[in-house]
Amino acid sequence: MPEDSPAPFALNSEQTPLTEAAAEELVHGICFKTGPPRLLGAELEWLVLDAERPWLPLPPERLTAAHAAARALPLNSRLTVEPGGQLELSSAPADSLTACLDGLRADLTAVRGVLHGQGLVLRGLGQDPRTPLDRLLASPRYDAMETYFDRTGPAGRAMMRSSASVQVCVDAGHEEPGPLGHGRRWHLAHLLGAVLVAVFANSPGRRDGPYRGWRCARQGIWSDIDPRRALAPPLAAEPRAGWVRHALDTEVMCVRAPGDGPWTVPSGLSFRDWLRTGPRTGPRTGAGRRPTAEDLEYHLTTLFPPVRPRGHLELRMIDAQPGEDGWLVPVALVHALFDDPGAAETAYRAVKALADAYGSQCAPRNPLWRTAARSGLADPELRTAAAVCFRAAAEALPRLGAGREVQDAVGAFAERYVRRGRCPADDAEAEAGAGGGAGSGTAGRTVKAHATAHATATAGAGAGEHRRRPTAAKGPRP
Repeated sequence: MPEDSPAPFALNSEQTPLTEAAAEELVHGICFKTGPPRLLGAELEWLVLDAERPWLPLPPERLTAAHAAARALPLNSRLTVEPGGQLELSSAPADSLTACLDGLRADLTAVRGVLHGQGLVLRGLGQDPRTPLDRLLASPRYDAMETYFDRTGPAGRAMMRSSASVQVCVDAGHEEPGPLGHGRRWHLAHLLGAVLVAVFANSPGRRDGPYRGWRCARQGIWSDIDPRRALAPPLAAEPRAGWVRHALDTEVMCVRAPGDGPWTVPSGLSFRDWLRTGPRTGPRTGAGRRPTAEDLEYHLTTLFPPVRPRGHLELRMIDAQPGEDGWLVPVALVHALFDDPGAAETAYRAVKALADAYGSQCAPRNPLWRTAARSGLADPELRTAAAVCFRAAAEALPRLGAGREVQDAVGAFAERYVRRGRCPADDAEAEAGAGGGAGSGTAGRTVKAHATAHATATAGAGAGEHRRRPTAAKGPRP
């Protein structure tokens, strides 16, 4: 079940309380499912805008009606809604890049068609320039999440209500060492992750906000939501052991209550503390009962590192991309650099040179990731690594069976951005002009220009040709 609409929690008195050793073993066993890489998935988040007045927030009833119309379509992807009304499509696991892209494009065509009939469009942008935005969804999970994040400032609400991304899911890889081994892929994901932030930065910071001048303000928001929850484990640690420690030592966000009642939001209680202290309550506990295996599995869904191991690897650092098909470039690039052995080796050598800048601090708070978010490809080292990775991907995509359209899209992106040291955020900022920041009327007119293009392209698109097939997202959604 999608995490934005969890099933009512029923506390079973027969559930065995979890021991610390059992918890470590459970996390260790589920975080990396090793084997030959063969599946690919993607999750696309979109802002939903009025086609004529995209700079204005939509009334809740209009957003709700749009979501209902989209949910009624016979889609192959799973459609869910984020707290601020963002719409997400999660592909079923695909055994080829072509299958993944074709399935998502068909579903997007259908969704855009039904939204067009309501005067609405989808826009790919990492951070919504419209402010203020209300939380559309009310549920025990999101109520507890907002209470928890409010303790550390406004970043949590901004993340929940106004951010959008492209997430790419790849298999963990072989148990054995080598370019496709899970240890190598784990390291590659974190070093390459900074390059992906810089390449696909598409959330310019507001001129009146805390991330002024940043190319990827969305990364700034993620790094500020919580002292630990959005961090990667130390890169020097063995992947499984590092993730087990990180997961158990992160604070419990919420303790579910039976039925539809409000959930408890403890303060300063890590999951390991909960295992050790049991049902005692107090200012640093508040759990009220002992944790179970089900509680641990739910706790894992509340961790938001830039690379999340859920059996497979979720790469979560890429901003939502502009244009109708801009999202396919990061999906194709990640697939090529992770699943083609030659490209994986080339990419690893390129990003390994960035390890000193990564340092001992965890992503996204280390100097390498901060530079990527602030400067994009204006940073020469990130630009050099990006150029190598795009060349390697261009050579690998034909070997992986990518069609000419996909190869051309990746090549066009490299020419427009990578070779010029630019990123999509530079376009958004240039279009906004000197008269206002990301939330100004000028930026709103930029949004309108994109939205009008989308509306024109999707006019007349429908969903009548869709046939329902079983949906099976590649792991739980974030």
